[in-house]
Amino acid sequence: MSDARFQDGGEAPLRLVAQDAEDLKIISSLVQDAVLPVTELKYDARRRRFAMLVNRFRWEDRNEAEQVGRAYERVRSVLVVEDVRKVQSFGFDRAEKDLVVSLLSISFEPGEDGTGRVILTVAGDGAVALDVEALEARLDDVTRPYRAPSGKVPTHD
Repeated sequence: MSDARFQDGGEAPLRLVAQDAEDLKIISSLVQDAVLPVTELKYDARRRRFAMLVNRFRWEDRNEAEQVGRAYERVRSVLVVEDVRKVQSFGFDRAEKDLVVSLLSISFEPGEDGTGRVILTVAGDGAVALDVEALEARLDDVTRPYRAPSGKVPTHD
């Protein structure tokens, strides 16, 4: 069996922006169960930008894959959060270069005057907290979809 191609799905890569908590819920649902090595968590303090390159399950393609009997897919995507003032990680060591984490959800805790905290929750009771001036997050698919290595839908056993 060969890898999936963009043309097979008939869909363009995702390019989404979140500027409020409701928008962020949509992005969160699309990156649920994305996996990434901790080395792909990057904070550029000078630009006040936090970015991560993830391998996300293509939830938006799940039903079609099941209907036509095609393999489930993943795609590499970049998640960028702008106007980040501070980054903290909890429950895992970002210095552990071989560690791979699974992203479970993204949420926003509003503060005063548009500020707040973006929480990236990872499996194993870990999290990354991003203190932001204002909520602005982007999710961009950057590769063609590929066959999910496990061949299965992610589960939370």
